[in-house]
Amino acid sequence: MGKRLAIAGVTGAVGQEFLQILDQRDFAFDSIKMLASKRSAGKKVTFKGKEYTIEELTEDSFGDVDIALFSCGGSRTKEFGPAAVKAGAVVVDNSSAYRMDPEVPLVVPEINAEAMKQHKGIIANPNCSTIIAIVPVWPLHKANPVKRMVVSTYQAASGAGMAAMRELEQQARQVLNGEEVTCDALKYQLAFNCYNHDSQTAPNGYNAEEMKMVNETRKIFDCPDIGISATCVRIPTLRAHCESINLEFESPITPDEVRELLSTAPGVTVMDDPENNRHPMPTDASGKDDVFVGRIRQDESVPDNCGINIWVAGDQIRKGAALNAVQIAEKLL
Repeated sequence: MGKRLAIAGVTGAVGQEFLQILDQRDFAFDSIKMLASKRSAGKKVTFKGKEYTIEELTEDSFGDVDIALFSCGGSRTKEFGPAAVKAGAVVVDNSSAYRMDPEVPLVVPEINAEAMKQHKGIIANPNCSTIIAIVPVWPLHKANPVKRMVVSTYQAASGAGMAAMRELEQQARQVLNGEEVTCDALKYQLAFNCYNHDSQTAPNGYNAEEMKMVNETRKIFDCPDIGISATCVRIPTLRAHCESINLEFESPITPDEVRELLSTAPGVTVMDDPENNRHPMPTDASGKDDVFVGRIRQDESVPDNCGINIWVAGDQIRKGAALNAVQIAEKLL
């Protein structure tokens, strides 16, 4: 017996990725509902050789649903998520609406799947940058606790949605043709450029994306004292984020020990070839499930060999969003 599914936000980049991953992983379901905004209602979606009609997302959409995958924005999740729970569905939400709610589990299955047992109808999917960072950091932290983590992100247009991906392609053509650059989905020109993540800046000088990495990591690791500092930057790639991660451990650790730990870590692929300068790139991670890790080296500025640098690449739409949510849903089967 499978579950009765619903996808809220099926027309977006993550919603479309939900369908691909459910198909590829042969997710067991008895029925599936395609939900989106009123303007998308009536459009057709083909999934597993069958045509479905998109329905408008309303409070009455969930009477015959067991699991609802949400990727429709925080405000709409807060509007319709409680109705789904009241109707008996479990909501797996990709927005930031409930991530820091102490009553809502924030889950990366490779790290804290057991937290799902405490859910009260909603399970939150972490931020994409957080997931991509901590999937490889967690097995290291388990073996040798991390005291401090400094992260710099190199985030693709996909993090701002399908419209941003299309606009990046359009901007590239405009720049090459000497035309004025369109900035509708993106705040600034991204083609042949990069800029600090344009989420709202807090009084402490850090933007919301950076603080998500701090607060979400502490919650998922159940480690409120770990020191974390992040700088988040948007770069002109279509999909797959990269991150430079500097780690300070409680005890000495070597690059070879890191490679050994990561070589058997779930959700991780080591790509570390310094002789050929071959390390993870967005093109390696795009469309892939794993987070790729390379440039594993000692941080010689940290005393007693307690510092390590790594470089990671992970598909923002996939493991950073849709895949993580589907993995959560699989554990609900």
